[in-house]
Amino acid sequence: MSNAALASIPDISILDSPLPESESDRPAALRVVEDHLKDTLSLAGNKVLLLEDDAAFKEIMTDFLQESGFEVMAVQNGVEGVHQVLASDFEVILCDMMMPTLPGDMFFRAVERMRPHLCDRFVFMTGHRGNPKVNEFINSVSGTVLTKPFHVDDLLEMIAFVRLRTTLMAA
Repeated sequence: MSNAALASIPDISILDSPLPESESDRPAALRVVEDHLKDTLSLAGNKVLLLEDDAAFKEIMTDFLQESGFEVMAVQNGVEGVHQVLASDFEVILCDMMMPTLPGDMFFRAVERMRPHLCDRFVFMTGHRGNPKVNEFINSVSGTVLTKPFHVDDLLEMIAFVRLRTTLMAA
């Protein structure tokens, strides 16, 4: 590259920008994200509601989440989930889409009416990703979805995403 070509490139060096000298000089959004990342490393005490009708899968998920430091309330359908949502707040709601009695979409609509602040905390789990009704619902609520089978790292990533989104929305 010629000297003339190099000279025409504007100087956009970020190294010339001074680093913030104090905590209050840093942007609020950056402080929120950094605080959340610190909190993510310490998951103890975070309440998760797990709605899953497959007993074996529910037990595996419950054990994994508890070993990862979460306080888990596990139920097998949306009706039981409604009782839990009325009794307590949860940082994350892991909701199977296909359940007897009250499926995931109907459970979400019930929560939307009773405790709307919890709606951004949902992670929908489904093995029926090709089902048009499931897809239409998840798209209509801009839902976060985990397709079964999923890796536990993906589960933890989704939980961290929901927690970060909740923190940022509250800021």
